[in-house]
Amino acid sequence: MKWLNGSKIEMVLVAFVAAIVLGDGGSAKADFTIGTPTNLGLPIWSSGHDPQGCCFSRDGLELYFASTRPGGASGPYPMFDIWVATRETVDAPWGEPVNLGPNVNSSAQEVTPAISPDGLELYFTWYHDYKIRVCKRPSKHAPWSNPEVLGPPFGGHEVRYPKVSADGLSLYFASRRPGGYGGEDIWVSTRASTSDPWSEPINLGPNVNSSFNEVGTSISSDGLCLLFDSNRTDGYGEVDIWVTTRTTTDAEWGPPVNYPNLNIFNRFPEFSPAIQNFAPAISPDGSVLYFDTPHAVWQSSITPIVDLNGDGIVDSVDMCIIVDHWGEDYSLCDIGPPPLGDGLVDVKDLIVLAEHLFEDVNDPTLIAHWPLDEGQGSIAYNSVANCDGTLMGGPVWQPDGGIVAGALQFDGIDDSVATDPVLSPADGEFSVFAWVKDGAPGQVLLSQTWVANWLCTDSVDGYAMTELKGSGRSSGGHLLSETKVTDGTWHRIALV
Repeated sequence: MKWLNGSKIEMVLVAFVAAIVLGDGGSAKADFTIGTPTNLGLPIWSSGHDPQGCCFSRDGLELYFASTRPGGASGPYPMFDIWVATRETVDAPWGEPVNLGPNVNSSAQEVTPAISPDGLELYFTWYHDYKIRVCKRPSKHAPWSNPEVLGPPFGGHEVRYPKVSADGLSLYFASRRPGGYGGEDIWVSTRASTSDPWSEPINLGPNVNSSFNEVGTSISSDGLCLLFDSNRTDGYGEVDIWVTTRTTTDAEWGPPVNYPNLNIFNRFPEFSPAIQNFAPAISPDGSVLYFDTPHAVWQSSITPIVDLNGDGIVDSVDMCIIVDHWGEDYSLCDIGPPPLGDGLVDVKDLIVLAEHLFEDVNDPTLIAHWPLDEGQGSIAYNSVANCDGTLMGGPVWQPDGGIVAGALQFDGIDDSVATDPVLSPADGEFSVFAWVKDGAPGQVLLSQTWVANWLCTDSVDGYAMTELKGSGRSSGGHLLSETKVTDGTWHRIALV
């Protein structure tokens, strides 16, 4: 494997990752990783009992969910009831679920529960009924009331998948009500206090909604991150989970992002090819995401990457990197607030980093990393494994260059860094990232010797390109980005 000759190309921070890191089709955002989904399993879910949405209590110690598990309503076919599981701490396992009883559950099939932050209101719908209902109680230890259908402004329109914000003052839901963009859209209704009525719903707008269906939602505790599922056609499966963020609770929602690590359907071959990932539910601290697929419930960790310079420890150097990019929309440092940042480097990012100061970092997904921070010598050391690179042709160290702690400058003739192979693209999913600057059209950035150029530039305009081809792309042209990377500025290039 080689990092090849570019005309005075500087390179830094190349990383090969065994599991896909957060990224969308147009830009990489590696300041968070979403862990490989794992089946939630017992006692929440067991084979043969379909899920229909779940939600966390405000303290993260209760999980409300709908299921056809035994012990609920009986009928000629599996019946949905709402259950609750509890745990002693957020790190403890869930206890055996308890049915909410006949005040809440009936033979009508209750699904998609949403608990208010004070624990005194429970919103849900009946299966295929398209009306939001609410049960109330005077205290958390009192029994639930019988459900009441929410009237105006919700009456007369199909509504489902309710979700309450952390302050209890916003109610998100999906509906085909007039004024949308086609199919089901996501709407929000607000109230001034928990004793006030809900306002006329507002559509979340074209950044979020489309001509397809946007349905199950989950809102982060700070109100800056919204997850939802959609069957729009630019996803990876039949239904995918998407994420949109905003800088403040008064700002517009940004365009939604699809994260491959959640949505690539062949990760779950038992459901391929018509995989559906739906009904996301994010934990109050933003560290865990639950979601449904047909016949199963899954969980994925959400972890900020706080070792910004990749030296294996979180320290003052990482803090200085944040300060250097203060006030910028700079994805490397946008690690706060959880779960997915807010598009601005500020004190929220420093708070997240401070929580991890002086921790040794061991990223299990990282299998190779060349920081290029040596500053001298003929070896570029791999900080993760024993696969160091040898400088060929005389590239020049730039200790004060690069984005983080140095770089290498190549002459565009015969300079390169050569390493032993670290992986074969044919073996499965992976990602690669590199910081690059300058160069010329038609030059190679990263190559697997005698096989293919993993990252390069096209011969005409200098756009980022790959010659690798996945399954189903044995013919046709190379994948070409829409970004010119030979323009004399630093670019973070990613191949997922």
